Amino acid sequence: MEYLVSESGESVGFDTTPPLLDEMNENSSAPSTNTPGNPGGEKQRARRLGRLRSLSTLLDNAVRIPGTNYRVGLDPLIGLIPGGGDVVGGLLSMYIVLEAARMGVPRAKLGRMGANVLWELGIGTVPIIGDVFDVTWKANARNVALLEEHLESDVADQRASPWLVAAIVAVIVAAVAGTTMLSIWLIRQAFELGWS
Repeated sequence: MEYLVSESGESVGFDTTPPLLDEMNENSSAPSTNTPGNPGGEKQRARRLGRLRSLSTLLDNAVRIPGTNYRVGLDPLIGLIPGGGDVVGGLLSMYIVLEAARMGVPRAKLGRMGANVLWELGIGTVPIIGDVFDVTWKANARNVALLEEHLESDVADQRASPWLVAAIVAVIVAAVAGTTMLSIWLIRQAFELGWS
């Protein structure tokens, strides 16, 4: 927190701007600008990033395992729900990817983000191994880190086209649907073996 002084040299009090806004808006006296990669300006971008960080933390790092420094979130627990758990986790992860695309993440990073979600969905369907993988992979935390890396860089990357975003979303939706169908099939197989 810094003490603010007006242009005439008078003391005006403390700067109460959250640190995130300071980092994202180097010239805090400048009006926020709307750009294609930043609809709504700097404050809107900071709010969106804050929401994505909170969601990522809730899904991947919400609770510390007692006696360790390792953290887990709700995503592995949601994934334990047969049939629907991986679907819900995949849709929440897709939201982070979509928001990153709206914030102007370039296509290479957006592809990595989509791949992170697909890895988690694909391996997450394997009983026991998938649950352990969900605890360790943390696709949402990885994706928010990639978004923050993009927002902090000054390099002008080529922004992802709407077609690429649509393709990534389609692949994730197909993976979620495939995961659901596989889970339903596995549950049916388990019941058929149990009833025979």
